[in-house]
Amino acid sequence: MTVYDAKLRIDGDQEGPLPVTVDLTGDRLKMLIGDEEVADWGRGEMRISALPDGFHIRAEGESVVLDVTDDAHFALELGLHTAHPRLRQRMSALIRSDED
Repeated sequence: MTVYDAKLRIDGDQEGPLPVTVDLTGDRLKMLIGDEEVADWGRGEMRISALPDGFHIRAEGESVVLDVTDDAHFALELGLHTAHPRLRQRMSALIRSDED
């Protein structure tokens, strides 16, 4: 799976989260609101932390938080090795189910 539904919050912005589609095709992370692209970052350009309130992403001077519907698949596809305990459990369950 390379496309995920998420809610986007911009650090420091008081507005509510925006629904976005996140596309991880290739070596890029693209975010779209409807048909409008709002971000296009190379995976190597980003710093990502998986925290209980979402994925905190820093890239090109921007700081955003993504609350991804399928967070465990998203984290695995990004190649994350660290996450908060609940997410690590869901990631481990997916890895175990893939091994069966």
